[in-house]
Amino acid sequence: MNVLVSGGAGFIGSHLCEALLDAGHEVICIDNLLTGRRANLETLLPRRGFSFVEHDIIKPPPEDWPVEAVFNLASPASPVGYFQHPIETARVNAEGTFHMLELARRHGAQFLQASTSEVYGDPEVHPQTEDYFGHVNPNGPRACYDEGKRYAEALCMDFHRVHGLDLRIVRIFNTYGPRSQPDDGRVVPNFVCKALRGEPLPIYGEGSKTRSYCYVDDLVDGILKAQFTEGTTAGVFNLGNPGEFTLDELAALVLRLTGSSSAIEYLPPREDDPTRRRPDITRAKARLRWEPSVPLEEGLMRTIAWFRGRLP
Repeated sequence: MNVLVSGGAGFIGSHLCEALLDAGHEVICIDNLLTGRRANLETLLPRRGFSFVEHDIIKPPPEDWPVEAVFNLASPASPVGYFQHPIETARVNAEGTFHMLELARRHGAQFLQASTSEVYGDPEVHPQTEDYFGHVNPNGPRACYDEGKRYAEALCMDFHRVHGLDLRIVRIFNTYGPRSQPDDGRVVPNFVCKALRGEPLPIYGEGSKTRSYCYVDDLVDGILKAQFTEGTTAGVFNLGNPGEFTLDELAALVLRLTGSSSAIEYLPPREDDPTRRRPDITRAKARLRWEPSVPLEEGLMRTIAWFRGRLP
């Protein structure tokens, strides 16, 4: 199958491109390298069936590729990324999503939109189910991403209703693993890199805030199942690991696994930062036959080993 992955040089996108190649697909990877990295593609560039196009999807694609499936992952996805590039983040989720949808519509391709657990905001329902509408600040500093993804979801569903486009939406919860950037503000690479360097581990607000952490291989498996499982058209699926851990618990585990003596540093909370986050994956289990299989400790050990060999 001819497949296009926008945002394919990013952390998750590069793993998805690799999995698609391993499954025998021809892959076109598009990325403007704003937050993605060419280094994430170094093992993929020589492979047969893979091509990389440096392009910003807020503009129409440079070619009208006859694709059969589109995975739209293009967007900064970490607080550091979208705080540094708020306008670009809003535009890629609006104009960029439109251009990817149009490409899929022209060729009758399957479409998958990578959304986020951030559409739930600071949730008043716990755990979060796909039919929860969320509790989001529409004009706060995170709105470029939160509301950008909510708009992208709405646009996708309009393309389905108006054009009959075969699409689905996945809401991605906290994901970690190799190729994540050490300085992008996501808690796992942040903790791991600082622990390996002997620097304090920063916790914004109280250490009792919770998150759920999904290893990247599990997430990619869920993305593939959402795109290619029969009967998923117009489906919305939470993809994440329902195991829930406080930030204090995560920090203690990282310190133990790295053997680090780093201290924990408590800092003022970030604005609109959710206090609890945990996916209800009942729908993904039932319709995709998917659930994560990598325990947090095992995934962290793999992630620590990857960073240990790369940090200066």
